[in-house]
Amino acid sequence: MTDFSLLIQDWYRLNKRDLPWRRTKNAYHIWLSEIIMQQTRVQQGTSYYLKFVKEFPTVNDLANADEQKILNLWQGLGYYSRARNLHFSSKRIRDNFNGEFPTDHKDILSLKGVGKYTAAAISSFAFNENKAVVDGNVYRLLSRVFDISTPIDSSQGQKLFQELADGLIDNCAPGEHNQAIMELGALICTPKLAKCNECPLFVKCLSHANDTIYSRPVKEKKIKVKKRYFHFLIFKNKKHIYIEQRTEKDIWQNLYQFPMVETNEEITVSEKKTWRKQQFESSEIVHILSHQKIHAIFHHIDSIPSIEHGKWKKILISELNDYPIPRLIDKYLKETIHLF
Repeated sequence: MTDFSLLIQDWYRLNKRDLPWRRTKNAYHIWLSEIIMQQTRVQQGTSYYLKFVKEFPTVNDLANADEQKILNLWQGLGYYSRARNLHFSSKRIRDNFNGEFPTDHKDILSLKGVGKYTAAAISSFAFNENKAVVDGNVYRLLSRVFDISTPIDSSQGQKLFQELADGLIDNCAPGEHNQAIMELGALICTPKLAKCNECPLFVKCLSHANDTIYSRPVKEKKIKVKKRYFHFLIFKNKKHIYIEQRTEKDIWQNLYQFPMVETNEEITVSEKKTWRKQQFESSEIVHILSHQKIHAIFHHIDSIPSIEHGKWKKILISELNDYPIPRLIDKYLKETIHLF
């Protein structure tokens, strides 16, 4: 499809969103935007990008920052490993690249938390390098335009789509080509409601001709979701409350939470009825991650225990905002502010 790139770039120039990271060639800022926007909606991620650029204008500023400060700024985005990888890689850039963001594609790919897509995005956007991006939007658009039934999560599919993307890229304007193909996938060739009549590739789209739009892309593997049951014990009086830090290599590593006990099974109805007879209030919310479904039960106990656990930290209730906490707990606090 020889005019593929010209069609999508013409469309992009007329319809692209005005996003702050598209106004710069600063590789560090582009890297920040790419990491922040993983698993994040543009509307939400934009405010975090602006906060990080303001607080850490250079990669050295990020490298020299305290991790807790970074996690506090990240609070609400979830997937905190992204923030830790940013900090780790910024220190590597400071120490191994003299504080200058690497320009070589292989060096960019070597950064922790940077995969093929992110390295290609940074290389093409910042340095106009001829590297084709393949993200979820690109998989979906290409699988539809060319009506490809090969599963995108198979090794064969990943190779096929990368080779196809490489063959379509505009060697003269790889950055704009990559922006265009992703933007078209994000705004027009959407998962559940494709706007085919607005697509510049409409007359060339094989899936539209074959009525297979909504069966593309194909995936062969189903994500197995693990159920977990967290019991948060909120010990507090009028002034103080207990928290603890999650230090294990698990979700929310290095973040703070209320003292927690994890169980293997769901609480029975009879046990829930028993709670209501006790001298404390309990409430449950469900929090869904990509591979986990967290059943979080919050037990409010209006007293401070006489014997403290070694990991627990006694703080003023007013100091809670000073500690980075998981999105789940942040959401709960906002919904139950009257209890604090």
